[in-house]
Amino acid sequence: MYYVKKRLEISASHALRLSYESKCENLHGHNWIITVFCRAAELNPDGMVTDFSHIKKAITERLDHQNLNEVLPFNPTAENIARWVCDNIQNCYRVEVQESEGNIAAYEK
Repeated sequence: MYYVKKRLEISASHALRLSYESKCENLHGHNWIITVFCRAAELNPDGMVTDFSHIKKAITERLDHQNLNEVLPFNPTAENIARWVCDNIQNCYRVEVQESEGNIAAYEK
């Protein structure tokens, strides 16, 4: 099995829709750190699991410098973002999303 890991940082804002009162319901921003884990039993014809630049492009083109409430069709929690990234990257099996120091959510298939 082959593995690759890509770590990148984006800047984006969001406002959470919650069932309780929280300051996170107000629009605010983070410098998100997203770590993508991919694997494949065999390499593609180019000798890769997944091209690092394709991972970066898929995330940054959609999310970087955006209001996540406007570009994602769900409540943009770190957990939901992790699943969305995992579902949209070829060969991805795990994603970690850090929205601030010490606050990390992960999704794994």
